[in-house]
Amino acid sequence: MNGLTRFLSGMLTLLFVVMLIGAGGLAWFQHAVTTKGPLPEKRIIAIPVGDSSRMIAERLEEQGAIASQTLILAKFKSDNAIARASGRREKHLKAGEYEISAGESVEQIIAKLTEGRSLLYSVTLPEGLTAHEVVRRLLNDENLSGEIAQVPDEGTLLPETFKVPRSTSRAQVLALLRKEQDDFLAAQWETRAPDLPFTTKAEALVLASIVEKESGPRDDPAEIAGVFVNRLRKGMRLQSDPTILYGKFGREVAWGSKIFRSDIKKKTTYNTYQIDGLPPTPICNPGRRAIAAVLRPARTDNLSFVADGRGGHIYSETLREHEQAVQRWRKIEQDIRADEKERETVKAAEVAPTLINTEAAGEKPAASPSGSPVPLPVRRPSR
Repeated sequence: MNGLTRFLSGMLTLLFVVMLIGAGGLAWFQHAVTTKGPLPEKRIIAIPVGDSSRMIAERLEEQGAIASQTLILAKFKSDNAIARASGRREKHLKAGEYEISAGESVEQIIAKLTEGRSLLYSVTLPEGLTAHEVVRRLLNDENLSGEIAQVPDEGTLLPETFKVPRSTSRAQVLALLRKEQDDFLAAQWETRAPDLPFTTKAEALVLASIVEKESGPRDDPAEIAGVFVNRLRKGMRLQSDPTILYGKFGREVAWGSKIFRSDIKKKTTYNTYQIDGLPPTPICNPGRRAIAAVLRPARTDNLSFVADGRGGHIYSETLREHEQAVQRWRKIEQDIRADEKERETVKAAEVAPTLINTEAAGEKPAASPSGSPVPLPVRRPSR
């Protein structure tokens, strides 16, 4: 019995020593992962998509963010082992561009990478862009990655300013814009006004796109929408200038182009001076205000509007009122042309002495271009 007692006593002593060593090791490990890291100043570290946890650990060590890749891998794996044992979901180190502060510990770095707290970059897509314009902007954004296989359908993207991590794929951004548009339109459709002169969400988007392009910076889109809704109810053509341009140029429309009488008279599927009702598709990607405006338009008797020269419009209920507003707009146009001509004259006078001096020095001045005046666009104010 004495031998057995001695054996059991020895085993208990050994177990106690192992426990002490284990406790000491655990204490050391906990201290190691929470102690201040070696990075002397903040640094941006990019973690590419597809990197394994070991590759990420190597990258962090190479960049000087951690002292040992072994330590961060041990901490990451032990955290996931505890998560599995307690029935929680395992975590993953996520790709992205991270700002690692000076002295960040292993524990802090793991938390940042598993939570995906990467640097975010703004992407701004204003209201009224065509799908081609949206795609062009995304392709020119160096913070995004990947190709765009196909230009989305017109009107299916909700203009937005949002933040994404560097290297977010352009396809992901388009998917986000489509979802935002679907969700917003569905919610607005549920609270639409009764007796609207269209019956589908697709038609609402078409009208919203026209309202978007017609609205000036000082306009209430609901007022513009009210005019178009009234015209649709009465069977009147919408007579919207932006539809002329979209019909003329298609999806790569040049919005600043001049409109001539020949353009107004040319029948296309989009020219609302020549077709009844709505065009077949939207002419741009309307924003939230324009969509809300066509679904809850202003209650008004107005049937037309014309630019007021100050970023807004003058509205009219009758043809007589509208014609008077048109005359005021034409006077504004004349004043604008006169101001432009005066500025050109002043500029020419400022350049003249230089030409005289050049000629006196034995150089012949370049001949000024000649030709008939460029025809002014016909701005149809009767909408």
